[in-house]
Amino acid sequence: MFLPSSTVGIVGCGLMGSGIAEVFARAGYTVAVHEIDNDAAARGRARIAASVERAARSGKITEAAAEQCASLISVGTDLDALADASLVIEAASEEQSIKTSLFARLDEVLVRDDAILASNTSSIPIMKLGTVTRRPEQVIGMHFFNPVPVLPLVEIVPSLLTSPETVQKVQDLAETDLGKTVIRSQDRAGFIVNALLVPYLLSGVRMLESGFASAHDIDAGMVQGCAHPMGPLQLTDLIGLDTTKAIAESLYAEFKEPLFSPPPMLLRMVDAGLLGRKSGRGFYEYRT
Repeated sequence: MFLPSSTVGIVGCGLMGSGIAEVFARAGYTVAVHEIDNDAAARGRARIAASVERAARSGKITEAAAEQCASLISVGTDLDALADASLVIEAASEEQSIKTSLFARLDEVLVRDDAILASNTSSIPIMKLGTVTRRPEQVIGMHFFNPVPVLPLVEIVPSLLTSPETVQKVQDLAETDLGKTVIRSQDRAGFIVNALLVPYLLSGVRMLESGFASAHDIDAGMVQGCAHPMGPLQLTDLIGLDTTKAIAESLYAEFKEPLFSPPPMLLRMVDAGLLGRKSGRGFYEYRT
């Protein structure tokens, strides 16, 4: 293991946080997960348990490994439970004010001088998170992809103030302990993947909005014609329309390029609570 302590903290136990907790526990780390209240913590525990059970049923991990994985993860509401962690990964909502507030608080909570603070942000510049702490050289982006236990990629994003030692430690951890493929990005909104992906998703929304084609035909065109595993509107539903909107707004704020501006249809759907799979309805309807 590349961390001086085997304890890893995760802030947030939604789709991303629960998956990150699982992959660290599978690697043998003790994982302390923080959620905002007891209901959210209960949902997080259930989400992790269901994912680990699926992995065991499919033969990806043994029953013994599943039991060990579950035993290494605790989910609670006390942020102080993360105090002795060597690494804390923030996986909260994609809102800059929420993340900067968390990083300032975590900087106070963590007792280890060598603790690393990482963010799973999809688009917010890491410098904005690092500068609210007293340890910006130990703040880094560690962007996983959903579903975390399945997709192999992690984007490592240092800010101008992140130390080379922090970058190398996090890369070694992701590659060796977690078995992930690492790509490095400069600290620009959207990083590599979302800077390429989000304009494509927004183009799909604009095509639907203009009446150019139906949602089914737009998605079928990319699946059947370009061998994509799913079309842009299906993928937006999976990511979450609110998350897509937040990433697009971060990209537009930084680059001021029209292709990054969220279309009116996306804005109205988010206002209406039509967020995709997580809400049961987005561009398609889902059973919740």
